[in-house]
Amino acid sequence: MREVQISYVDALKTSFTWGLKNLPSILGAVVLYVLTCWVPYINIGTTIALVTLPIELSKGKVVSPTFIFDGKYRKYMGEMFLLWGLKFQGVFLGTLFFIIPGIVISFSWLLGSFLVIDKGLNPLEALTKSNQYTNGNKKSIFLTYLIIAIGLGLVTFILGLIPAVGGVLSFLVIIACSPMFISMEAYFYKKLVLDRENTPIE
Repeated sequence: MREVQISYVDALKTSFTWGLKNLPSILGAVVLYVLTCWVPYINIGTTIALVTLPIELSKGKVVSPTFIFDGKYRKYMGEMFLLWGLKFQGVFLGTLFFIIPGIVISFSWLLGSFLVIDKGLNPLEALTKSNQYTNGNKKSIFLTYLIIAIGLGLVTFILGLIPAVGGVLSFLVIIACSPMFISMEAYFYKKLVLDRENTPIE
């Protein structure tokens, strides 16, 4: 498998750019999800759709917010539940070994859900492939998450100090930043999977 190195600086820039480009559609999808997440069975498909939204963004698409209601996502209910169960157990067991292994595993399996939906892999194959694709890039992935989380944490903390409306403002900022997190995962998927597959081996 051809080695690919990603830069956390490039990841931050791209996440911000793609996040702005897709801001209306992503926020629309998040709002629709929040409004309908209480509907039994339907909420399974919308959850899977929202979790795997980075697949579409990684291909340069601007999605319609209503895409989360596409019935195709419910077809993967069994595979996704199995994948999430395996991820939870792996991360939990890794965390028992003084936390750090759990963090490493969580980044190793970051792309698992995308590979199930986009490539049709079974859960075990998806987790194995995800580990291979992220090999050598976990530090950059971690730094990207860390920088965004620290920045978001500082902003929400400061806003939270505002009397009466601080909590509401902090919540709105978190929602507004969701496109950046989703775009960040789209960037990782594009660089580590799609670009690698589309580049001929010399």
